[in-house]
Amino acid sequence: MAGKLPTTGARRAGTETGPVRRRVAGGAPSTDLVFTAHVGGNADVFPQILGLYVPRGAVVADVTFGNGTFWKHVPTGEYTLLASDLSTRNRRSPHIEVKGGIDCRELPYDDGSIDCVVLDPPYMEGLHRRDEGHLAGSGSHAPFRRHYSGGTPTAGGPRWHDAVVGLYVAAGLEAHRVLRKDGVLVVKCQDEVSANTQRLTHVEVITGYESIGFHTRDLFVVVRTNRAGVSRLKKQAHARKNHSYFLVFEKRRSRVSSVVSI
Repeated sequence: MAGKLPTTGARRAGTETGPVRRRVAGGAPSTDLVFTAHVGGNADVFPQILGLYVPRGAVVADVTFGNGTFWKHVPTGEYTLLASDLSTRNRRSPHIEVKGGIDCRELPYDDGSIDCVVLDPPYMEGLHRRDEGHLAGSGSHAPFRRHYSGGTPTAGGPRWHDAVVGLYVAAGLEAHRVLRKDGVLVVKCQDEVSANTQRLTHVEVITGYESIGFHTRDLFVVVRTNRAGVSRLKKQAHARKNHSYFLVFEKRRSRVSSVVSI
């Protein structure tokens, strides 16, 4: 019929439906949000990541538990925590049982049995040396080595930064095995300069993990509060890194990839 107005409100596809109800968004205005960038410590950021991506009561395997710094502000009993590390030497966790002698690349868990894996391996090439005397963190810097590494040399395998990447790859494959479908993997890493070459570890980890079946859910930047210095400096070649990353992955393949082919 000429001049007929388009159907609105009361009619859809020739059927009497009554007035169209508009969707109303729920919730309330708030500035109490979780943000991607933080100036502070790992212990401040980690609980926020769990709050976003890991439901209470979940089985969480922290496979590089270390001193348990991540869990400092997580209420006891909120998760079923399976804490382990390759070495428990110099580790202090009075309220948490930490199993030693467990390699993050060979976990004692069944396939698809874990809700969340937390991975924070030594991510500096100086902690991957074949001789203990050459490990980073000697003398007055020994606490640094104890905090970020078991203090043991790396036997065999790749060297320098390639050893760092190799550890992340092997640990990621094992995490993929033990995680249930849609399980969450929380990874800590930091970029570094190796042989005067920028190595963007977080990019290497993201692209590598996506290739084995992880979907990148989020990225958090943690900026250290103190100002780093050096004892001797002639000319600075690269910006000094004062930030690290928490990467959050989900065990599922996605059509969207972080790898761009040009």
